[in-house]
Amino acid sequence: MTGILDGKKTARDIRAQLRERVHRCLGAGKRSPFLAVILVGNDPASRLYVGHKEKACREVGIASETYEFPEKTDEEQILKLVRKLNQDDTVDGILVQLPLPAHICRTRVISAIEACKDVDGLTPVNQGMLAMGLPSLRPCTPVGILELLRKYSIRLDGQLAAVIGRSHLVGSPLCRLLSLHNATVINIHRRSPSPESLCRQADIVIAAAGQRHLVTESWVREGAVVVDVGIHRTSDGHLTGDVDFSLVSKKTAWITPVPGGVGPMTIASLLSNCLMAFGERAEKDETQSPLK
Repeated sequence: MTGILDGKKTARDIRAQLRERVHRCLGAGKRSPFLAVILVGNDPASRLYVGHKEKACREVGIASETYEFPEKTDEEQILKLVRKLNQDDTVDGILVQLPLPAHICRTRVISAIEACKDVDGLTPVNQGMLAMGLPSLRPCTPVGILELLRKYSIRLDGQLAAVIGRSHLVGSPLCRLLSLHNATVINIHRRSPSPESLCRQADIVIAAAGQRHLVTESWVREGAVVVDVGIHRTSDGHLTGDVDFSLVSKKTAWITPVPGGVGPMTIASLLSNCLMAFGERAEKDETQSPLK
């Protein structure tokens, strides 16, 4: 019988742990961690995601503020805010909600964030630290996926993992994280020869292509573990993923649902990154205190 990798329950457990850590900080007389979110435009999905993040922050005791800008806002205005937030000692984390409007360069905006406040783990500094296997703030979705697999005692060491997609947000950093955990990684993308055949070899399949129901039962071997990063809304309003769950789940040992799989884990990882950034900044402040 196929097991369900329940991201919703796992994320709830993580939030409870984070809430306890925040309460201990407050009990010690420290301020709440603070997350600044920048939202440009009126993309409905982005607004929904930001709303989920704000709710999760409130639940664990992280203070947050969302800075909203119209669709046609000039890039320099966004960069000016990022620089201001970088210099604000009460701000621990900065998150720029993606995607940005086409006239704004994502790379320039993300690169402007101080690495120590980059709770999405997307700056060149943090991506480079990850590439070298060094401690850093790491991308939320890949970290959330690995934590979900760990929670269900799914072994990575010595396993063959197929990652479908190579975005800087998910696919590429996920390949590196899996490799750091001693998995052998196949990165499948649009130029890969025989992607279905490659995928069918894998013990673990992680679909992050952004293509609805790309992965069907013929892509997956019997007993594989399947993680679905994709999320798409059907014509009747339901949510589905990059994996055809109804067919693929008949062959898998474990599989994530959509919704309720990767999404909640991504937000839990964001909260964890924010608390990590807060802790590192607080430790640095104490070290530099003239009273020390």
